[in-house]
Amino acid sequence: MIVLLALALLGAGGVGAGALYLRSVDNDVERVDAFTGVPTQDRPPVVARDAMNIMILGSDSRDPERTEGSRTDTIILAHLPKDRKSAQLVSIPRDTWVRVPRSADGRHGGRTAKINAAYAWGGIPLMVQTVEEFTRVHVDHVAVVDFAGFQEIIDALGGVDITVDHRFTSIHPPLRTFPAGRQTMDGATALDYSRQRKQFPDGDFARIRHQQQVIRAILDKAAGGGILTSPGKLNDFVRAASASVSVDREMSLLELATELRGLRGGNLTFVTSPSRGTGRVGTESVVFADEQKSEAFYDAVRRDATAEIVRAAR
Repeated sequence: MIVLLALALLGAGGVGAGALYLRSVDNDVERVDAFTGVPTQDRPPVVARDAMNIMILGSDSRDPERTEGSRTDTIILAHLPKDRKSAQLVSIPRDTWVRVPRSADGRHGGRTAKINAAYAWGGIPLMVQTVEEFTRVHVDHVAVVDFAGFQEIIDALGGVDITVDHRFTSIHPPLRTFPAGRQTMDGATALDYSRQRKQFPDGDFARIRHQQQVIRAILDKAAGGGILTSPGKLNDFVRAASASVSVDREMSLLELATELRGLRGGNLTFVTSPSRGTGRVGTESVVFADEQKSEAFYDAVRRDATAEIVRAAR
């Protein structure tokens, strides 16, 4: 979403060279094979043909606590309604206990596990299969983001404004203290803020909220920070954003940027996939999905029932 907004902002500038620059950025974004080997017959049907669902996988490669190799830290299903006037971003907790289909090599899956295990066992294609089976929502496109790259993105914007609910201290060096209230954070501070979870009773759910705050703040700052009037700042922002993301081979960033040029932080709704809370399965701490609420919620996503999706966030 950040890369798309950057491209849309540039296109909105109306500069003659803008189109050429947009194409160069689009060409520079890394492409990945997201759907190779995904069985067509097992995929859910497309219900609302003019809507779009993008699976965003986030990995914080420089997280001081990162010990799980190639597992994804963040899973977001971004729903873009038919009118493209808003976006609903559904965060699926990485520890959600789901059935993971068998991997293409037959060595993994075919059993219940944490949802982020799918990425380690079968890469993006198995992650697509797992999310589609869990939600019954057809995934149209995939984006993979290195959240550590947010530091460069935020610094290119000159920092972002975040409101901290309660004072707390980071568990990572240099052990920053985050006072309660609204404050401007540079890239390193905002990234540290978005990593914190162990100090909070709801753990990873708090981390999800912090990430959502940072994403919204980046979009708001990019849209309202006057970067269009500074070619150097705009270029730094666009290049930092595009360097942090990979997308599937079929996604056209230029077309989406044009469609989403009016998108701002106020048009975003953040939702967390319905759950019954946390618990244990053997030695693992997991998140249990609320099956009944999830079925109704993801049915609204399938049908592009935007009002119902937004109500679920309240």
